Amino acid sequence: MRKLFFLSMLLAPLCLLAQRTVIYCGQLIDTKNMKALNNMTIIVEGNIITDVVAGFATAAKTDKVIDLKNKTVMPGWMDMHVHVEEETNPNIYMERFTANPPDIAFQSLRYVDRTLMAGFTTVRDLGGTGVNISLRNAINKGYVKGPRIFTAGKSIATTGGHADPTNGYRKNLMGDPGPENGVVNGPDDCMKAVRQRYKDGSDLIKITASGGVLSVAKSGENPQFTEAEIKAIVSTAKDYGFKVAAHCHGAEAMKRAVRAGVNSIEHGTFMDDETMDLMKQYGTYYVPTITAGKGVGDSARKPGYYPEVVAKKAIAIGPKIQSTFAKAYKAGVKIAFGTDAGVYAHGRNWLEFVYMNEVGMPVLEAIKTATVNAADLLGVSDILGTIEKGKLADIIALDGDPQKDVQSFSRVKFVMKDGVVYKNE
Repeated sequence: MRKLFFLSMLLAPLCLLAQRTVIYCGQLIDTKNMKALNNMTIIVEGNIITDVVAGFATAAKTDKVIDLKNKTVMPGWMDMHVHVEEETNPNIYMERFTANPPDIAFQSLRYVDRTLMAGFTTVRDLGGTGVNISLRNAINKGYVKGPRIFTAGKSIATTGGHADPTNGYRKNLMGDPGPENGVVNGPDDCMKAVRQRYKDGSDLIKITASGGVLSVAKSGENPQFTEAEIKAIVSTAKDYGFKVAAHCHGAEAMKRAVRAGVNSIEHGTFMDDETMDLMKQYGTYYVPTITAGKGVGDSARKPGYYPEVVAKKAIAIGPKIQSTFAKAYKAGVKIAFGTDAGVYAHGRNWLEFVYMNEVGMPVLEAIKTATVNAADLLGVSDILGTIEKGKLADIIALDGDPQKDVQSFSRVKFVMKDGVVYKNE
């Protein structure tokens, strides 16, 4: 898995020769213990945090000093549900027929740049054409600027399901896509599709266990996989070191997915009490995507923005996600931060913090969902999620204190990813 790549960086001897960077923090958010620490110093060598000390430590003449004494500092945020290849617009359905892979690749550069500048140093990309895999590789090699990407490559759907790429096409264009294209029917197809994702270079598996909002299909919530099919996906994914994310709006689809062993439920719009109990029993994460729900609801009210079948679903489903999140949080379901960026404009991912806080989640807990919890869901808690000795140097700073002003999340003034400063205003 790509985790090995990041672990190898930890052991790289180059960091032993790197210049020390001394970062002075006016306020440092301890995401593990959910508390704010005043007047702290972070020491970075190469791409590794080598120490965190109380007070403003004396810097050597050879050290690089970064003064964030009037800022709130915390680990880089992690968005567990984005789509780096696209961004909502009224022509997006036509673009399926006009955009070539290079077109998708070049436009995606803007999206990942905005995401990184907004303070999101790691994202989990949950489905595209395969350009997302090449983009991840280009960022890892330093060819282009963007967040660290863990990608599902192409999502897996059933015939006519939410991620069937031919939904809405005229009959002679639909064809009969199969596992290579992420379309499956029956456990054998499911196993083949997972293995194809491994062959393609994906980091994880994404399935569309229920209908969805933006697909050109009638239902936004019906179950679209049998439990046996999901179990085949989960079992095969484990063989290949993959975790499985399940797009779900309907309760029955969620129950099947949770019982089958998926790692996260995405959206969860019509989650009921039984589903919440199951998720707690199985330790399944909930990734809410409130921002996307609000975004599609707003766009659907613009005449002609979506096809009629899509607009109806967007108005019925999107606005409900925030209240579902509130119930799940109060019920004690594990939550990881995710926004479905691409369904709304990239770079505004921070709004999710505001929407979570509006319905009762304290600011420090919201930050934890985008750091500690997200790292746990990804399986990278040993290298990301907290500012601690031995972790990768993903560090951001805000103007203001988000505990006093939740809009501070919009004012990211400093971004360091993997020890490299990308923004320092």
